[in-house]
Amino acid sequence: MQTNLSEHAKTLARAEEAESILRTCVHCGFCNATCPTYQLLGDELDGPRGRIYQIKNLLEGGEATTGMQLHLDRCLTCRNCETTCPSGVNYHALLDIGRAEVEQQLGRPFKQRMLRNSLRAVIPEPTVFSTLLKIGQAVRPVLPAALRDKIPQKSLAAQPRPDVRHVRKVLMLEGCVQPSLAPNTNATAARVLDRLGISVTPVREAGCCGATDYHLDAQEKGLQRARRNIDAWWPAIEAGAEAIVQTASGCGAFVKEYGHLLQSDPAYAHKAKRVSELAKDLVEVLRDEPLESLRCDPEKGKKLAFHCPCTLQHAQQLSGAVEATLRRLGFDLTAVPDGHLCCGSAGTYSITQPKLSKQLRDNKMDALESGRPDIIATANIGCQTHLDGAGRTPVRHWIELVDEALSMQ
Repeated sequence: MQTNLSEHAKTLARAEEAESILRTCVHCGFCNATCPTYQLLGDELDGPRGRIYQIKNLLEGGEATTGMQLHLDRCLTCRNCETTCPSGVNYHALLDIGRAEVEQQLGRPFKQRMLRNSLRAVIPEPTVFSTLLKIGQAVRPVLPAALRDKIPQKSLAAQPRPDVRHVRKVLMLEGCVQPSLAPNTNATAARVLDRLGISVTPVREAGCCGATDYHLDAQEKGLQRARRNIDAWWPAIEAGAEAIVQTASGCGAFVKEYGHLLQSDPAYAHKAKRVSELAKDLVEVLRDEPLESLRCDPEKGKKLAFHCPCTLQHAQQLSGAVEATLRRLGFDLTAVPDGHLCCGSAGTYSITQPKLSKQLRDNKMDALESGRPDIIATANIGCQTHLDGAGRTPVRHWIELVDEALSMQ
């Protein structure tokens, strides 16, 4: 579409990128057909095409409004529209640019600032999150239902990890909330990789990937976390680590963006590009290995439904990869209708937009349970916690189910 940025917009750091994205859009509207919020609300302004037009108006000199901010906030950033778009519009990058400019012009009401600042103070900090989680579990029975659903009754302790003993070595992002909510996920991943002759080199200095800050009005803080992780990983990368493995697809999607987001940083552009090249979701590593040597033996008669997170299928373009790997290992998977739609977790969306998030979760659980599975598997801690909070069919990370099937031998 034709675009004429205002003089102010031309001064923005990502002005050329925004203009290029806007010019790519042909206003076809195919994106609305697969947009979860448009399906729920039926409002053009709550679909990708409408949001693009609002950002275009803003960057051409229009006024930022609280209504515009609400419509942009309601976007899940699921990137379903990018998968659907025939023109290849890089929607999520334009959304980041638009949100940042609206935030710069408007700020936020006190309650919203407090909520977002609180989330940023807790979620990326494992020690703080772990402490508050333990308190929440202790008082869980007396909490309001909306909060109680987000707190698991108990967290299982992680099993031991194998020693670093193989020539082939990878790094693994520990994450920020996963070590507390599902501490055995990375441990099981390390054990499965060890059986395939791959050791996980621990790098404790690496922390939150930066996505939480970046998507909660603190983009520079998110990039600072990215730089810290790059510094932490770089010695092991120079020593020959062949991949940086993520077991949370949300983190993986953001780490793969490091190269793009830091391309204008002379001190980190090269390193960030290399880190993004090495970033792999766990399934990208496993699918290329001789899985038949694992002799996996899933429990007979048990049916599994797999929820493919948006960050895996739309952001990382790995739709069907985990399902194919699980079938290759002998798991019996049920069909899941509308598998392309978001579950409503979307990082902190379930907290900042609870009503829409719950509607999406209920719809997703209905779809996942339509094949009457015994258990649901997924590939992202946010989706796992969100779906399991419905209190219906149990939800686990898929690599834990693989590890258990191997342990049964």
